[in-house]
Amino acid sequence: MRVAAIDCGTNSVRLLIADVERDELGEIERRMEIVRLGQGVDRTGRLAPEALERTFAAMRGYQELIDRHGATATRVVATSATRDAVNRQEFVDGVRKIFGVEPEVVTGAEEAELSFTGATRGLVHLSPETEVPQGPLPPYLVVDIGGGSTEFVVGSEHAQAALSVDIGCVRLTERHLRDAGDPPSAPALEAVVADIEAALDGVEAEVPVRQAHTLVGLAGSVTTVAGIALDLPAYDSARIHHSRISAEQVHDVTRRLLAMTHSERAALPVMHPGRVDVIGTGALILDRIVRRFAFSQVVVSEHDILDGIAWSLAG
Repeated sequence: MRVAAIDCGTNSVRLLIADVERDELGEIERRMEIVRLGQGVDRTGRLAPEALERTFAAMRGYQELIDRHGATATRVVATSATRDAVNRQEFVDGVRKIFGVEPEVVTGAEEAELSFTGATRGLVHLSPETEVPQGPLPPYLVVDIGGGSTEFVVGSEHAQAALSVDIGCVRLTERHLRDAGDPPSAPALEAVVADIEAALDGVEAEVPVRQAHTLVGLAGSVTTVAGIALDLPAYDSARIHHSRISAEQVHDVTRRLLAMTHSERAALPVMHPGRVDVIGTGALILDRIVRRFAFSQVVVSEHDILDGIAWSLAG
């Protein structure tokens, strides 16, 4: 069965076209475009017209690929920015016109469930001889750091508890670092940390994070931190997927990113241009999670909610 999964987040819109057969996803196309749909949502409560048009333009290109590859089922999932926006019906109508299906503005718990499935379905089959030496041990804490929110989910083969909190790299950057200098000032970064720690208080109260043996990190902030830690000459998803980044490496990369100017971050070989202004905040979210819950490392996954959406289409 050939399926098309679309994940429309606060910062990016992504496409996966894959053949689903038994326990395998055969990837045909995987695309990502930074569209910054959540531009200004935290401040205005509305999706900006230019952000909607950027998103729709990317989606029209994706529909051309879906037609070309003959996918027979499509699912569009939209996350934090569209949950928050008062004009989200404009987004819904535009998506329906492009793909012919209703976009699903999922709850934070649904988003976390899809992310967990996408991230861990491959992990449970890994043996000591594969990419992750000695195998990652369940239960897992899967953390999906998005643009507007971060999802936390704990489970082994299936998700057992999940929570979505409104800390994301775009949201916190716009809230605290818009006019904070280059690199950002210490007081501005302290304000970001305060928001992160307050959110982690809520996570710890509702999700049994300390039961988890393995931290699995998802999405662009985490994979970019991994690419920097691995000192890659260019972004290489095959090298990044299932890599293990130590807590010390996370702390080091975060310190470096927060001390860099915009132009210095842009010059990093693994850096996507659309992440340059938000990567410091994304790294800081990961850093505080590692510190708070005393993980020695993070297992980095290139498979996330997009793969979970694809699996969901197979039934």
